[in-house]
Amino acid sequence: MKRMAYSIAIREALVEEMERDSGVFLMGEDIANYGGCFGVTRGMLQKFGRDRVRDTPISENSVVGVGLGAALLGLRPVVEIMFMDFVTLAMDQIVNHIAKFHYVYAGQVRVPIVIRMPSGGGKGYGATHSQVLDAWFLNVPGLKVVAPAFPNDAKGLLKSAIRDDNPVIFIESKSLYSMMGETDEGDHLTPIGRANLIHEGNDITLISYSRMVHEALKAAECLARSDIGCDVIDLRTLYPLDMATIWASVRKTGRALIVEEGVQRWGVGAEISCQITEHCFKRLLAPVSRVGAPDIPIPCAFALEEQILPSALTIEARVKEIMQNTDRLLCLGDAK
Repeated sequence: MKRMAYSIAIREALVEEMERDSGVFLMGEDIANYGGCFGVTRGMLQKFGRDRVRDTPISENSVVGVGLGAALLGLRPVVEIMFMDFVTLAMDQIVNHIAKFHYVYAGQVRVPIVIRMPSGGGKGYGATHSQVLDAWFLNVPGLKVVAPAFPNDAKGLLKSAIRDDNPVIFIESKSLYSMMGETDEGDHLTPIGRANLIHEGNDITLISYSRMVHEALKAAECLARSDIGCDVIDLRTLYPLDMATIWASVRKTGRALIVEEGVQRWGVGAEISCQITEHCFKRLLAPVSRVGAPDIPIPCAFALEEQILPSALTIEARVKEIMQNTDRLLCLGDAK
């Protein structure tokens, strides 16, 4: 293994897949000459040339539409949306065409396209450059949705996404680009649709993905000092969702807290909470709980942004509240 930044792991995945398959090419705004808004594709133009690393006009719907056409013709485009917020301009192509052509044409066509997009806050970019819109895509049959938290998974999942014959939404937290981590060398693939249990404990299950996994891990380490043991599950893939791993953990701990950076209302955590309740109800010691952003746009000022985004402190406080309430309920049950 070798140590590299999250952004470099993504670049390495792109390089390896472009060297392996001549049908893989990149397109997006400022990805060639400039190297991408966050520098992920820096040096790719010099390595592969303009036929395979293409700057595009500022028209997300058109860019994604061209990617769709290329995929239908047998290529494997990787389209970069500069900020996740801008994908709203391409939702017609994604929702009404890319996700549906396989079904509309009875499996006679494939749409092997990957749409990469940096998401989330933590950078002070404000309301139109900091949103987490992951849950939008989970309501669209036909899409796979991936959101890695570590460099090794970013590389392995992107390689798997490029080779997949289905359209994949690949979500990258911009706050993780500089994070360092151990990364497998060689042709390492991380399977799409499999979660990862990255910390073990017996008292509560923390379920998260992308940047919030790191906040959950910090909280788990602090809670261990209070003799509260946490299972921490990194979802890695939002669809298909590995509920078997979640159910196994919750049946062991009896408690679950889902952490997401996006708006909590109608979010990813709502679906997971429902699935846990439906399949693990008799094993629960406390109601399933969630931590997410409040129902307001992301502010620009760092101090205000910090107030609304979930953190290790908010996770730790919620876990202690769950544990205290559980102890109280158990005492009442014993009294009866």
